[in-house]
Amino acid sequence: MITLYDCATAPSPRRARILLAEKGVAHAAVQVDLRSGEQLGEAFRTINPLCTVPALRTDDGLVLTDNAAITAWLEAQFPQPPLLGETPAEKAAIASWQWRVEFEGLIAIAEALRNGSPAMANRALPGPVDYAQIPALAERGRARVQQFFAELDARLSGRDFIAADRFSVADITAVVAVDFARAVKVKPDERHPNLQRWRAAMALRPSMAL
Repeated sequence: MITLYDCATAPSPRRARILLAEKGVAHAAVQVDLRSGEQLGEAFRTINPLCTVPALRTDDGLVLTDNAAITAWLEAQFPQPPLLGETPAEKAAIASWQWRVEFEGLIAIAEALRNGSPAMANRALPGPVDYAQIPALAERGRARVQQFFAELDARLSGRDFIAADRFSVADITAVVAVDFARAVKVKPDERHPNLQRWRAAMALRPSMAL
């Protein structure tokens, strides 16, 4: 049985949950309590020495420790529906927008949250090593998120999906990023009509409730 090491309140494992649902892949789930620091304990380190979720154990025992690996494996093992594209042009567009949403969106939000939240003092980066917060990065992160929303809105003008003419992994990542931005008090508003329309359409997919 495929097993997902998950945390119901964290954005990164949500990406994996949505992907598994869209692929229709049955799996077991093990919750990892990030609030208590369970990911840093010896038991979880034996599963993922990077001390992060998600992690996915495949039915043949392979352990995948990040969303990039999980996505690549699931697409290869369960090719339908194709969420990384089919044609060379689709694959390129999806890869490009997946990278942009991660770098310009998710990383910017995490930068703002981890460097600005008192609860994350000395935990400015995930993983086994403690890093001190840099308050200026929190301010920069929030500015980057605002720019990211403006760029997504422009991209979605006249479009139903982020990257290609079909739903893709870039839409999954973008939904998670847009929702995660609420943690730093940023959300789509009247300046982002295309982004609001797209997010409302995405909400109709059952996987997005996960």
